[in-house]
Amino acid sequence: MRDEKNSKVNRHSFDARRGPGAIAVPAEKAKDFKGTLKRLGSYLKPHTGPIILSFFMACFGTVFSIFGPRVMGLATDSIYSVVVERLQGNSISMDYLYLRNILALLAGLYVLYSLFTYLMQFLMVNIAQKTVYNMRKEVSEKLTRLPLRYFDTNTHGEILSRVTNDIDNISNTLQQSLNQMITSIVSMVGIVIMMLTINWMLTLVTLVTLPLSVFITSLVAKKSQKHFKDQQKTLGMLNGHIEEMFTGHKVVKAFNYEGKSQQEFDRLNEKLYYSGAMAQFISGTIMPLMTFVGNLGYVIVAAVGSIFVSGGTLTLGGIQAFIQYSRNFSQPIIQIANIANVIQSTIASAERVFEVLDEEEEIAESSSVEIQKVNGRVVFEHVRFSYEKNKELIRDLNINVQSGQTVAIVGPTGAGKTTLVNLLMRFYDIQGGRITIDGHETRELSKISVRNLFGMVLQDTWLFKGTIRDNIAYGRLDASELEVVEAAKTAYADHFIRTLPDGYDTILNEEADNISQGQKQLLTIARAILANPQILILDEATSSVDTRTEKYIQRAAERLMKGRTNFVIAHRLSTIVDADLILVMNDGDIIEQGSHQELMLRKGFYHELYSSQFLVKQVV
Repeated sequence: MRDEKNSKVNRHSFDARRGPGAIAVPAEKAKDFKGTLKRLGSYLKPHTGPIILSFFMACFGTVFSIFGPRVMGLATDSIYSVVVERLQGNSISMDYLYLRNILALLAGLYVLYSLFTYLMQFLMVNIAQKTVYNMRKEVSEKLTRLPLRYFDTNTHGEILSRVTNDIDNISNTLQQSLNQMITSIVSMVGIVIMMLTINWMLTLVTLVTLPLSVFITSLVAKKSQKHFKDQQKTLGMLNGHIEEMFTGHKVVKAFNYEGKSQQEFDRLNEKLYYSGAMAQFISGTIMPLMTFVGNLGYVIVAAVGSIFVSGGTLTLGGIQAFIQYSRNFSQPIIQIANIANVIQSTIASAERVFEVLDEEEEIAESSSVEIQKVNGRVVFEHVRFSYEKNKELIRDLNINVQSGQTVAIVGPTGAGKTTLVNLLMRFYDIQGGRITIDGHETRELSKISVRNLFGMVLQDTWLFKGTIRDNIAYGRLDASELEVVEAAKTAYADHFIRTLPDGYDTILNEEADNISQGQKQLLTIARAILANPQILILDEATSSVDTRTEKYIQRAAERLMKGRTNFVIAHRLSTIVDADLILVMNDGDIIEQGSHQELMLRKGFYHELYSSQFLVKQVV
């Protein structure tokens, strides 16, 4: 495979804590907001009924909450009227039954508000989780249908970010932000209606502060956006620096780079501190400013309201309720502005997920023909292939490999050696010519059938989290315990496995770094041995092991390769001197082929490669 770094820093993995009432600024904007929003809505369409029910729950809950201040105003009016009568010398008793009924009504309203809010949250959580469940399922199924080209051209970190973080972002928005959006809109409308029922002139006075609130919100968001973006960008750079330094800490120490590494960290940390502090400070000013606007409206309402109360056109309880409504009026505005930005970020995440779903899939199988047993004769006839358009890598490749032969493929980096293996196993399809196995063209066979014929041992070992036994048995899932052990013995892995505390039950961690690189390679060879393939591919299988382990691998390989057709890719030319056929590749072409002795006698490219490794020139 083409080597590729998969250490891309995830720009969505950090969620900076904002100041109170701050506006969330999306790190990325959607390219097609309307189209993506419409497509995301299609995932919610099957849940139309629960969504409508949740909407009504939100409305009912908010309405019950809105009535609270009005009911409290009635209680205030009742108490105030008694106090006034007594001040005037009239003997009047407090109507405690009325007050008790008022308080009971108030308690009932808040209980109903809590109940409907809970039901709304319950419904939206279920809707959100079912939606993202279906979305994750689609993405997972899509990834299994994508060609290898997609994974070669996209880092694993980027793919994982789309599958996990972006979908989680959608989930959080669906189950939280949409609820807040509904309740904020209903609250704002409800508050305006309740204020109008109390006094329409005071309502107009309160609404005068609305443009000022909108202006302040948009101004602060605009000012803080630059610093939030700088914060996210710098954080990504800092994460990348830390990842590089810790991943390559041995190299850092070997070259005495600790000082410069610390200086770079301090520089990025200082920059992150500045951008973070500015972002938090500016966004944190929105709440004091909105409080100031609210207090300004409060002063105006109190002054004008006192005139109405003294004139008898408004009761004290009415002005009390109105002040509560006016002070709560700005909160929904802040929430709606905040949610609008969150939704924008969510649509950007949805767009990234949909980009995966829209990727061109692997070409559907044109044939389901399968072969179970082959002799192993492999022929390349005038094969052409390129990874990128207008940049042909293999132009006219012709190879004739007889059954049971061991074919070594050598050449400089980028010559096309691993590409040859990719074409053999149909990881990529050729653009011209044909490849046949025992006369069967591989494109006429199912990919599963073709890959079942091969066993692979790559230079980059792959082991999953689990027991050593399970990792070896991955080569053949129905293998017995005895067969697993025999495969390990053949690969010279049994001895080191038994020296481990738990033997074959030893758990490998996610990186499999609790065993050495050489031991990992031995396990992958044991896995290939257990699979008992008819054609074997060894891609730099001994590149990561010491000389002693290399001898073990060579002995195991000799047993495994006996009676099979073998393709061996190697940079250590000493390991392939006994190969039946050596193919020398350069720039996608086979420039020389023959046995080791024949190629050495030609004094050509292979001779230069071999000599550069084994002949020492003495300088007098």
